[in-house]
Amino acid sequence: MANIIIVGAGVAGLTAGIYALSEGHKVTIYERHFKAGGNLTGWDRRGYHIDNCIHWLTGTNSVTAFHKMWVKLGALGDDVEIYQPQSLYTYEKDGKTFSLDKSLVELKANMLAIAPEDKKEILGLIHAIRSVQRLNGMGGKDCERKSNAWEYLVSAPDLLKYGKYTIKALSKRFKNPLLRSFLHSFMSEQFSALAMIMVFATFTGKNGGIPHGSSCAMAERMVARYESLGGVLHLKNGVAKVNVQNGAATSVLLDDGSEVQADYVVITADPAVAFGNLLDRSYMPKKLAEQYADANMIRFACQQCALAFDGETLPFAGEMIYDVPEQYREILCSDYLMLREFSHEKSFAPEGKCLMQSMAYCLEDDAKALVALYRDKDAYEQRKAKMVEAVEQIICAHLPELKGKITCIDSWTPATYERFVGSQVGSFMSFIMPAGAAPVQLSGKIEGLDNVVIATQWQMAPGGLPIAAMAGIAAVKLIGKRENKKSK
Repeated sequence: MANIIIVGAGVAGLTAGIYALSEGHKVTIYERHFKAGGNLTGWDRRGYHIDNCIHWLTGTNSVTAFHKMWVKLGALGDDVEIYQPQSLYTYEKDGKTFSLDKSLVELKANMLAIAPEDKKEILGLIHAIRSVQRLNGMGGKDCERKSNAWEYLVSAPDLLKYGKYTIKALSKRFKNPLLRSFLHSFMSEQFSALAMIMVFATFTGKNGGIPHGSSCAMAERMVARYESLGGVLHLKNGVAKVNVQNGAATSVLLDDGSEVQADYVVITADPAVAFGNLLDRSYMPKKLAEQYADANMIRFACQQCALAFDGETLPFAGEMIYDVPEQYREILCSDYLMLREFSHEKSFAPEGKCLMQSMAYCLEDDAKALVALYRDKDAYEQRKAKMVEAVEQIICAHLPELKGKITCIDSWTPATYERFVGSQVGSFMSFIMPAGAAPVQLSGKIEGLDNVVIATQWQMAPGGLPIAAMAGIAAVKLIGKRENKKSK
């Protein structure tokens, strides 16, 4: 049995802790903040609850491997209600709308109805979505069938074809302007088209629902599972340094100045921050360092607002996406504004009120500028005020019945993420998944340090909760292999 210290109580850290405890190891997690969850978080403002993570959770289809993983982690289970919206991401342009319907049959029919001129491209796209679903065990009418060996081979050309396109390149193959805009309205156009197809396959495969209570509730369930297995969690006391002697970590230095011995250390922080602070930068794994240096591996972040509506019902459901007018693109750093509502979570707003949140994605350079701007508090607050004003103007232009009835209760930027979770550019996910790149998880091994491993969403683009959890599991497997070597 090894004594394992885990740096950070986000999804990767909690997952590594739960799996390590189930293998019989002793585990202690040190978390710098007052609550666990990392990006899987939310907070309260003026009687409203702001959810800051889950748009959908990959793994809500009970036949999938991810669902089984979430159940083991305590995140899901028979007692956790799953909300499956009718549609995801409704894009509006010139009074016309198009949505990602939860039924693949309906999605196909709707696409063909509005764009018969794009029949060939639509059928190809739908076929690729079905291929991805079968590969992930959620094919067929009831989303519960996995590919056989022959179907794996037949699917390969589809995946290779769409993996070569960016979303921008794929959208140009469509003639219909509404479909063309919809295809890249909810993800950066630099993303691989395969990443978009994975989103379509997930949602239409009944695998992208929202667990009741959303982010904070899910984090709390994972903490409860971790502690029920005997894990120890220290909040408000993070790891400041990993002490290394003779090619091995001997202990960690905590924020409070104390030193704790460990057999193994699992680091779940953003590697761009961890290597240079917790460990010398020279220890960063070569392949991961190459990704940070690769111009195609772009990081992305977001500017967001939470807005209260003085009324019982909003004039839209789910997520709406609007074009950002030219005069607001510089301040929002984006061509699109996404608006979400939370009618499925009655406790998130006071009775008779509604809550909605806006998101405007920005790429790495703009995110860095916002993080840097935070050093000048007055300039930063002025910038946020302009962002809020732009968001309100766009909303009221599309939904005039909300004018005079919405109030911003909070706003946040990449600088918020940089402070809260230590992400270098304020990214809540990892790299954009570029065209031509295969979604392969990098090893958590650190050359020259056999007893230190990393477990982060940065090991596989585009990151997110399932990838963070997978990294935590992989880290424990790596420790297990090393322990087995010792015993031989």
